[in-house]
Amino acid sequence: MAEVQSGIQPDIQRLENNKSDVQHCGSNGNTNNPSMPDHATNQQNVKTLQQQGSMGSPASMGSPEPFASDDLPEELLQMGWRKYWSKRENMPYYFNKITNESLWEMPQIVHDPSTDPLGISGAPVPHIGDKRISRASVEIPPSGLPQQKRRHSEDVMGSPTAKRPAFTYSPFWNFEIPTNGVIYERAPCVLPPPHPDVEQLRSQLVVKLRQHYQELCHSREGIDAPTESFNRWMLERKVADMGTDPLLPTACSLEISNAMYREIMNDIPVKLVKPKYSGDARKQLLRYAEAAKKMIDSRGGTPEGRKVVKWNVEETFQWLRKQNAVYEDYLERLAHLKRQCQPHVTEAAKTSVEGICTKIYNMACDTVKKISDKHWEILKEFNINEIPQPPEPVHRRKVFCYPIHMIVPTPRLPVVELSQENDIHFLKHRNETVKLNSSHFYKLEQLYKISCRDDARFDHFLARVWCLIRRYHTMFGTQTNEGLSLQGALPLSVFECLHRVFGVTFECFASPLNSYFRQYCSAFPDTDSYFGSRGPILKFYPVSGSFEANPPFSEELMEAMVDHFEGLLGESKEPLSFIVFIPEWRDPPTEALIRLESSPFKRKQVILPPYEHEYRHGFQHLCSKDDMNFKAVHGTLVVFLQNDAGYQKWGPTTERVKELLISAKPRESL
Repeated sequence: MAEVQSGIQPDIQRLENNKSDVQHCGSNGNTNNPSMPDHATNQQNVKTLQQQGSMGSPASMGSPEPFASDDLPEELLQMGWRKYWSKRENMPYYFNKITNESLWEMPQIVHDPSTDPLGISGAPVPHIGDKRISRASVEIPPSGLPQQKRRHSEDVMGSPTAKRPAFTYSPFWNFEIPTNGVIYERAPCVLPPPHPDVEQLRSQLVVKLRQHYQELCHSREGIDAPTESFNRWMLERKVADMGTDPLLPTACSLEISNAMYREIMNDIPVKLVKPKYSGDARKQLLRYAEAAKKMIDSRGGTPEGRKVVKWNVEETFQWLRKQNAVYEDYLERLAHLKRQCQPHVTEAAKTSVEGICTKIYNMACDTVKKISDKHWEILKEFNINEIPQPPEPVHRRKVFCYPIHMIVPTPRLPVVELSQENDIHFLKHRNETVKLNSSHFYKLEQLYKISCRDDARFDHFLARVWCLIRRYHTMFGTQTNEGLSLQGALPLSVFECLHRVFGVTFECFASPLNSYFRQYCSAFPDTDSYFGSRGPILKFYPVSGSFEANPPFSEELMEAMVDHFEGLLGESKEPLSFIVFIPEWRDPPTEALIRLESSPFKRKQVILPPYEHEYRHGFQHLCSKDDMNFKAVHGTLVVFLQNDAGYQKWGPTTERVKELLISAKPRESL
């Protein structure tokens, strides 16, 4: 393939490792033509482009096309072909942005008589609804299709030339943006491939584990399990976990979770919420005083602690007999009582709470063993055995980041039934049905087509989508809106601005369900790899590129994120940039916020005020399109972490930051 300094270069990994693309190019034209770009030419071009640092594509670099689109027939344009100029060869060539094929000669128009006998299939122009979105994404098919069961790629994706019509509202992803993230080659993943029966078992066992957590909190401490505590426990544990299960911890150096311990203690002796009225404030003060006295009487503690708690509680009872207290007086008195009593209450409950944390961790280890035994039992029925972790390549090359490569073979997966009602797709395995919006179902089709290596016929597509949805619902929890904050995303206008102004092409915390780019990091390498995931961010080591980071609201995870980013920025001399979005929690400030503001790599920080910016719904794959965005009730701190080369290339100038602030404003305020 010809070198174009400011123009085209497909993914290096694809060029060097996938000869089939080149052979496929030959099959469309004259295979024996010596002037055709062959694999050796690709190898030389890759080396030349690496030396020159040209790591973009025509779409990513924005180079002008010297030929008008009228130079190509409409059929070729609809199939993804474009005409470019090769500076090295001083001649034109043709590149297909959909299949990454390149030809020196104009490609032939070949109609598939089985799917398009008249050769009239085409792709309509996608509709763009938001004036801040400068470029449309892939097409989304319309709703209202009849119920269907599909197993093969021709049934799922249709003819390569037969594109689906555009959806009726603005696109919410852009898979045409190639990556500028560069990594060293890495070893493949040896996790067992996802299986619907295993995911169903995992879901059932995790629900039981959540129930045990609730029962332990209620029986030992007389409180309900803190809201979202189990979810934050999983996030915090995975920061330090060295085990192999993608969801639950099994190999942590400390059995006691700081996050779980802290949240349980915060609700002891009674859960406190901000009251609305004076009467509520008075009742809450009385409840806390009574609960603190009861705990000290039943748990004991040091003599000095019992004395302090009883004295302050008695003083509070006397104060409550007054009739002239107002709302602020009750709040001030409650804060004073908690400051005096909480250290002694915590000491009295310490052993019991530590026991809860240890019990849940050990139960998680037992749960993972049951899941693993079941998983490998299924795989061994198909003569599939465990594969030892291969070592990292000795002579590692720099390549564009690529999805996690799963090397354990996938057995025949059970049939998953697909049906559709209005704008909802339903996928049923055995007696359990999961659902998602039709638009997100078609999004997963596109990601699968782009990223999946082992299933060209889409035989495993429906089963893998079922596993994906089931895994994330298992992580979210069982209560209404539980896990909502784990999946929140930035609005489309912000992503478009980040890419256009700061060169961002990659999301550090995303999922196949809420990603904007086709390259992203996510929590689960096994279920997500088939849809483009690069794996967990803490195990991802880029050497250059521009990245966006909007982590889940777990304090330990955000701290680990800052450590990881600072380590990467300190090691790389190539352009590297991380634009971090975290909640502006200052009462008290989180450790991650303090460290971001004091980071040696901080180039600038700005604050998006509360109610003056939006987030995407955490369950956007389930909610209606009218509920996709919601206003943030807290401020968001935006911090630019960049090394010197990254600052020179994507520095937060006044004009660039102004564009970002405008893109973050809610639509009605524009």
